[in-house]
Amino acid sequence: MMERMRNTIKNHNDFKTDRSHPYASTDLFAIRTKSAKFADDPRYGLVVTKRNFRFAVHRNRVKRMLRDWVAFAENYMCDDMDYVFYAYPEILGDGVNREIGRKKMVAALREIKYRHDKKQSK
Repeated sequence: MMERMRNTIKNHNDFKTDRSHPYASTDLFAIRTKSAKFADDPRYGLVVTKRNFRFAVHRNRVKRMLRDWVAFAENYMCDDMDYVFYAYPEILGDGVNREIGRKKMVAALREIKYRHDKKQSK
């Protein structure tokens, strides 16, 4: 049986992040973090803008892809942080598939975890 995925961020103000927390970026997406609003319930949010993805069908596809990648790499997420994922238009490019996206997600989340652990040890 698969574990339940994290809750999602629903409030507009909860999407706001700053550069004082660890972040990572790839050619397909960027990840920004912030301290979890609720210590026992870390969350994630997806930002897929109409400016970058004109058609709703594209926005919905990108959200499905990101949710899949997040679910796959959830073990690499810190429990005391909320995550906000920003999609870039290149995510719909040729050659982008589930395997590539999952690898990039794991790499980006590992980088964030490393930066977070490094900051905590200071």
